[in-house]
Amino acid sequence: MATVKWYGHACLGVTGSSGVHVITDPYTPETAGYDPVPDAADVVIVSSDNDTFHCRADLITGSPVEVNALALAQSAGQTVARGVEIRAIQAMEALNHREHDPDQNGMYRFVVDGVSFGHMGDIGNAFTEDQLAFFDGVDVLFALTGGHPTIELDDLMTVITRTQPKIVIPMHYRTLRYLPKKIHWLHQFTALFDASQLDYFAVRSAEILPDMLPAATRVWVLPYTC
Repeated sequence: MATVKWYGHACLGVTGSSGVHVITDPYTPETAGYDPVPDAADVVIVSSDNDTFHCRADLITGSPVEVNALALAQSAGQTVARGVEIRAIQAMEALNHREHDPDQNGMYRFVVDGVSFGHMGDIGNAFTEDQLAFFDGVDVLFALTGGHPTIELDDLMTVITRTQPKIVIPMHYRTLRYLPKKIHWLHQFTALFDASQLDYFAVRSAEILPDMLPAATRVWVLPYTC
């Protein structure tokens, strides 16, 4: 059984039954607006090493193994860290980024307790066919739902329709804690689904078992914990 929590922005934690704890794309608290991540990790995966909203592995305690998804995508493409299988593919920020030239980053997927998780990194454009194939069959998709400068919502819906994840967990959207205030609120994404497809969690973590995954895509909205 894998347990998932959303710390805030693009940072999530996945804990396996063995106790292995994976944290994705840690942010800088002072600029993101969320509190520091309180949990130690065994593995930290970052989508790049130069975006302070996504790369602060140095702030995570526990002496974790750090995996840079962009570097991984540019080299072997896959690795195993503390028993966790990780794969990565290259991506780019929005090519029409309004604030700076777009940077490369990596999207990635990993497996904990037989459940495959996909993280969209910081992509800002429609997926290529190779990127769609990369996420094909993923069980849980950590989806960028804030719109520009990340992927636009219509392009995100194409990803979801084509790859058919069992669970979509929204991330990287505007909240009352998020400081930049330049991205969409969650309702702009959830409005694209029927209400019967949405599950809102009052608790701060959700448990996932491979044999209990839904037959059709559902959206799990988790509260931020930081």
